[in-house]
Amino acid sequence: MRRIIQRLIAAIVLSIGIVAAAVGTSYGQDKVVRIGYQKYGKLVLLKSKGTLEPKLAADGYKVVWTEFQSGPPLLEALNVGAIDFGNTGEAPPIFAQAAGAPIRYVAYEPPAPKGEAILVPKESPLKSVVELKGKRVALNKGSNVHYLLVKALAKAGVKYSEVEPVFLAPADARAAFERGAVDAWVIWDPFQAAAEAATGARTLADGTDIVANYQFYFSSKKFLEANPKIVDAVLAELSSVDDWAKGDIHAVAEQLAPAIGLSVAVVEVALKRQAYGIKPITDRVIADQQQVADAFFALNLIPKSIKISDVARRPGS
Repeated sequence: MRRIIQRLIAAIVLSIGIVAAAVGTSYGQDKVVRIGYQKYGKLVLLKSKGTLEPKLAADGYKVVWTEFQSGPPLLEALNVGAIDFGNTGEAPPIFAQAAGAPIRYVAYEPPAPKGEAILVPKESPLKSVVELKGKRVALNKGSNVHYLLVKALAKAGVKYSEVEPVFLAPADARAAFERGAVDAWVIWDPFQAAAEAATGARTLADGTDIVANYQFYFSSKKFLEANPKIVDAVLAELSSVDDWAKGDIHAVAEQLAPAIGLSVAVVEVALKRQAYGIKPITDRVIADQQQVADAFFALNLIPKSIKISDVARRPGS
């Protein structure tokens, strides 16, 4: 099963090379925080607000931002030392920890089960998850929706081995979905909201009563041990942005829409399905995340059993 992880890592080697080159000038400097972010979420809001830089400048730190298309390459960048901090959904850290990445969970956002879904085309004859048996299902390998597919199939009494996963990044999956090359697409917001608006895609199932769909924030072990106060400062600024975001979703949509390339209305739909609150890791969250890890190990998707508690930062530490 090590070959599965190796293929996952190999698929993102090119991305990591680009990242390493992009941050190479900052690597090795004493006072730099390198943050990996995705095009959608609280970190991109923090970047656009510009409030973190002056706060960290007071402690002599600069901030370097690097964008990623999804969680798996972001965590691989953290693994190889190209970034110090970032966030992803539930599944990427499972693969990363199993591959030996020195990650540390430092915070989470509450569940947002409606923020990911199994979609089918508007005119698809498929009406339920059980009908996915024998079908081609597109998803981003190692992402949060990987776990949604695993659990939704189990709930419907369908074995994971009875569907044909087609591992594609969101843009490629959208193209395959629209031309009918796959029967279903498991995807997260805002791609989910965009597909619904543009194509009339129907939801077979979202995460409701199936998965939590947490968002997690991570630091590298090395950076956290050397700079715990800086990690806390980043989380504090994230909390401020989060407070602003949940209080004025329309304003957030207007700010995010141009960068994402989606309409304000579509982004608003996605934001309303998002969770709010940046919280320290708890025993309950660790237990929930352990279930994800155990499910992936049982399916031989990761090469060994792992303990989430080994890489979770406890409050006050």
